[in-house]
Amino acid sequence: MEIGEKKPFLEHLEELRKRLIRCLVAIAMGFLISYFFSEKAFLLLISPLKKALPEGGHLIFTNLPEMFITYLKVALVMGIMFSSPVIFYEMWKFVAPGLYQNEKRYIIPFVLCSTILFVGGSIFGYFVVFPFGFKFFLGFANESVKALPSVKQYFSFAMKLLIAFGIVFELPVIAYFLTRIGLLTPEFLKNNRKYSIVVIFAVAAIFTPPDVMTQLMMAVPLIVLYEASIVVSRIAYAGKKKE
Repeated sequence: MEIGEKKPFLEHLEELRKRLIRCLVAIAMGFLISYFFSEKAFLLLISPLKKALPEGGHLIFTNLPEMFITYLKVALVMGIMFSSPVIFYEMWKFVAPGLYQNEKRYIIPFVLCSTILFVGGSIFGYFVVFPFGFKFFLGFANESVKALPSVKQYFSFAMKLLIAFGIVFELPVIAYFLTRIGLLTPEFLKNNRKYSIVVIFAVAAIFTPPDVMTQLMMAVPLIVLYEASIVVSRIAYAGKKKE
């Protein structure tokens, strides 16, 4: 379908339903496969916390089914991660009818870039932010107050951070599409760079210990992503003007 053609509203809903079903099937398959490795994945997930805990420190669970439910959640998250290429592909195919013919050839770069950036953001959070963040938070423990993190609370906290970093790393991809549909311009990103940098350092100050080095370790990659988004936005804007 060319960009000039319009689908009826109900046809859009039917198309969305089919795409969502395919995404859910992919997630379900990923979940079933991931469950067999959920215990190993959970041990890997808690590794940064175990290294930050004092000798003899460990996690606890207070409800009998808590560990089982946590393994299910781990499997679900892994299922979503493994099926993310399918999810991004279905997202692209849903919006593809509204794109120009020459834009549709970007489906493979879109799927690859989106997947790599999301996974890369999560990996960055795990290897860079987790170790320093956990040492900082556990540093408030003393002889009178001991840290006894629960499995449920830790998993919830860790997942929120990993997903947040994954989404933040999608910034260049988001910038491209917002520029293509006319909601963003490279000039807007460029003119608001100084405000964005302030926000980035504020976020870095919240999620990292209060020392300059660790804040820079988080802020610098985010600034690089912002600059990359400006470049991507310029490319998208130039392509749009030529059309």
